[in-house]
Amino acid sequence: MNLPQRTLSTLAAAVAAFCIATPALAAAPMAKTPAPGWSRMMLGQFEVTPLSDGTVDLPVDKLLAQDAKKTQATLAKAHLKPMLETSDNAYLINTGSKLILIDTGAGSFFGPTLGKLVANMKAAGYSPEQVDEIYLTHFHGDHAGGLVKDSAAVFSKAIVRASKTESDHWLSQANMEKSTDKDTFKGAQAALGPYVKAGRFKAFEGSVELVPGIRSNPTGGHTPGHTSYLVESGGQKLLVIGDLIHVAAVQMENPAVTIEFDSDQKAAAATRKKAFDAAAKGGIMIGGAHLQFPGMGYLHAEGKGYKFVPVNFTQMR
Repeated sequence: MNLPQRTLSTLAAAVAAFCIATPALAAAPMAKTPAPGWSRMMLGQFEVTPLSDGTVDLPVDKLLAQDAKKTQATLAKAHLKPMLETSDNAYLINTGSKLILIDTGAGSFFGPTLGKLVANMKAAGYSPEQVDEIYLTHFHGDHAGGLVKDSAAVFSKAIVRASKTESDHWLSQANMEKSTDKDTFKGAQAALGPYVKAGRFKAFEGSVELVPGIRSNPTGGHTPGHTSYLVESGGQKLLVIGDLIHVAAVQMENPAVTIEFDSDQKAAAATRKKAFDAAAKGGIMIGGAHLQFPGMGYLHAEGKGYKFVPVNFTQMR
């Protein structure tokens, strides 16, 4: 069909006017949702599922025991800010016969940016009712708070285990009364209370095999009974280190730097060095509560400190 030139000109003008009057369509809307809060890998015959409880902003330049400007400069080299978004991780170990959770996150103890462990556990294919045992590295709220919700036990069947040194300290009314940090005592007692009452809290002493392939490893200093857990299967080893380190960008390079949260600063630094030296020498993978999620990798001695090499991502097959 042939249209007159005048008609074509009129149509062209109309199309141009429409394009000018109509705003361009926007790109796809921003999702603004967090990344998946779980990962997964095999350690020999064991399945290891790191779980994120979320992140919390910490003013680490004020918390680390060194000059704040030095901390700020070190963080800047790593493209990090002094108000550091800090991961809070836990580790779910399926041995094939037992489902073991190491630490539980903060629950409702630390505000809305934490407390995501149960949701991420479910997203990873597990539920709290399936957990057989829980091993706590220590009783601070960001590790033990996830045990309870509305004063009731979250893990309905699990036995909770921790160092007797840790439980003797934090569950003692006498210790709380003479402490200047009563809130931490109250938090620990609230988190453990339902399990103690139900007879589902069992303390251990020293280095013991809790289940085949998982052994407690005393690493006191951060708290009196702080404990790491050595997981071993098929010749592969993972040391879940709890709070042996908080700010990798600073403390890997200079492990002598402690943090305000350490109850015994000297012991915390010495324990970190001993555990990290052993991990570096033995090629043992570490899993850290406050290393960037999933918080797993290897240590190599470098100068007076260490280089942290994150594990390579692997797709389960």
